[in-house]
Amino acid sequence: MAKRGKRYVQAKEAVGEGNVYSPREAMHMIKEQQLVKFDPTVEVHFRLGVNVRHADQQLRGTITLPHGTGNTVRVAVFAQGDKVREAEAAGADVVGGDDLAAKIQAGFDEFDVTIATPDMMATVGKLGRILGPSGKMPNPKTGTVTMDLAKAIEEVKGGKVEYRTDRTGIIHLGIGKQSFAEEALVENYQAVIDEIVRAKPASAKGKYIKSISVSQTMGPGIDVDTMRVSNLLEEAVA
Repeated sequence: MAKRGKRYVQAKEAVGEGNVYSPREAMHMIKEQQLVKFDPTVEVHFRLGVNVRHADQQLRGTITLPHGTGNTVRVAVFAQGDKVREAEAAGADVVGGDDLAAKIQAGFDEFDVTIATPDMMATVGKLGRILGPSGKMPNPKTGTVTMDLAKAIEEVKGGKVEYRTDRTGIIHLGIGKQSFAEEALVENYQAVIDEIVRAKPASAKGKYIKSISVSQTMGPGIDVDTMRVSNLLEEAVA
């Protein structure tokens, strides 16, 4: 294991071993940490009591964060005809059809999200081995296969993010930047927790939210009280 820097060690000591915090306290601690020279992403990690071997317990969906992610999202769109102009007018970073597919097959990956009209999915489907592992494959369930390109592009660039359980039943999600106001981070966190609770599979048994931790990029995890799932915006600042 790589040796941790002095600032990381100090931040971990401040968190303490075995301590559990309210969401607001956790965001306050992250705001206090000074670990890197760039503006780090604030991440939340949910360990859920779901069996992802069963399809009906695999969570996947989208959330629109009230204050966005703080990231500049680059969007690639597969479209043809009038939809090309619609995508360009809506702010897509790159638009194309077979030409874009060939470009991606040749190694082009300067985009974060892929959106496609339904009639282009035959072309996009050939890129499954490239787009699938990176989480960029368009999917109707996440609103990235649609004829309403303007709306989809606006939502993605405005703070709409996708979440999904990994093979171990954990959801990892960025909810903003350390530079965000503490209140903005709490409100983004509230939006995420509301969605995770709403999306609980009917077939999931036992404790649903087993653990929650938040952290900043390259920072120590801060355990959050799993019972604090509502009225976070009414809590007093710690």
